[in-house]
Amino acid sequence: QVQVVESGGGLVQPGGSLRLSCAASGSIFGIAAMGWYRQAPGNQRELVASITSGGDTNYADSVKGRFAISRDNNKNTVYLQMNSLKPEDAAVYYCKADGVLTMSGTNNYWGRGTQVTVSS
Repeated sequence: QVQVVESGGGLVQPGGSLRLSCAASGSIFGIAAMGWYRQAPGNQRELVASITSGGDTNYADSVKGRFAISRDNNKNTVYLQMNSLKPEDAAVYYCKADGVLTMSGTNNYWGRGTQVTVSS
């Protein structure tokens, strides 16, 4: 069974930084892409950043130049370095693993989320 677990959320002041981590565990042969999404109260879940196994990245316009996604394929882990945080970045951040190949086939998996609060 595949599990996706996020960590690293918390409270930070505007202008501060946080680093989120997400690890996928289980009998995994490979993961096509991993990404970070966020959802603030009253809003839809939105893509923040994603990265393929080959290292291709994609960012929401609102975070370009401030956030950086990286990945360790050997550890099935993805990171999100968030700098220059703004109050509007506050949300629950979810990790998603796409195209996870196991003995059972290929599926997508979500983590439970980690809260990021940006406030003075």
